Amino acid sequence: MNTHRTHPSNLQDAIQLKNLISEAKDRLLAASDKRSVSSLLEKLDGLTKRVDVNYLLDSLHIFASNDVLEIYRSIWPVSSDAVEISGQFAVRHLLQALNRTEDYLVLVLSQGGVSLYTATNDHIREEVRNGDFPFSENRHYLTFGDKRSDPKQIDAKVNEFINTVDKAVVRVHRETGLNCVVVATDEMHTSLLEMADKPGVYLGHVKINYNQTEPHYIVAQTWELVRSLQQVRRQEAIDEMKQAVAQGKVLTDLTEIFQAALDGRGDLILLREDYRQAARIVNERSLEILDAANIPGAVDDVSSRIAWNVVHQGGRALFTSNDSLLELGPICLKTRY
Repeated sequence: MNTHRTHPSNLQDAIQLKNLISEAKDRLLAASDKRSVSSLLEKLDGLTKRVDVNYLLDSLHIFASNDVLEIYRSIWPVSSDAVEISGQFAVRHLLQALNRTEDYLVLVLSQGGVSLYTATNDHIREEVRNGDFPFSENRHYLTFGDKRSDPKQIDAKVNEFINTVDKAVVRVHRETGLNCVVVATDEMHTSLLEMADKPGVYLGHVKINYNQTEPHYIVAQTWELVRSLQQVRRQEAIDEMKQAVAQGKVLTDLTEIFQAALDGRGDLILLREDYRQAARIVNERSLEILDAANIPGAVDDVSSRIAWNVVHQGGRALFTSNDSLLELGPICLKTRY
């Protein structure tokens, strides 16, 4: 369900949560005997006390069974508030959040000092402090007056400084696997790429504003860059899917997609963000498409299960609102063979 971060808007979240809990209980009791779901019903009854609406983000996801209760708060809104009842948890929203959650490094680079941070989306996690970082200043400033006016000497020392920084970043990259967004002047960024041992480590560049170098301001700028790169990747995935059509590797029939995902043939699955399809799984490998999950054995959204099967077996799942996907349908699968 979608939620609100501030009062008084979050008051409606408490009401909507109660409504969804009531719907879930009614549907469970209609489909099962009370004894078989008694533990689950007890968990649902206690949810309003477990969820504090004063500490919500943009959506709330609750996974409950007789044995499990997990509550997940997300910064990503959902297409609709819904109850989903199935033999497996509906994880499409978690997969979608995973697609759009990115850990990365932020390098604030200037000759007056260098700092390195780890970040997740628009949040600084911590400053890297090790034998290299932070640099208090350019360690290679010229100290002899007769050389300070020599452009070649100045360039050599600046390049030496940048080379030292690059090697330090690469060491952190090797330890963490994280790529880096650079916050620097255009000139410093260009020099860094020219000197870089592994240019692919650097995702891009945000121009430094010396009047606003606080970490919370910087990460807001770097997150905009990272989000734009994510959009590019989603478009590249759509282009990849369209190119695979000519190779006969794309499935658009839901039952065929379901079976290919079960068999581990899914390389890339694309879904419209608002796509949901109720269905009943027949004999483990066939689907009966439904308007609503109102018969025994039905699931509210079979696309969630399909996407999980693709990811679980080493494939990729991407969710998009890009209208260019519509020509292929709301769901399509590129197969490995």
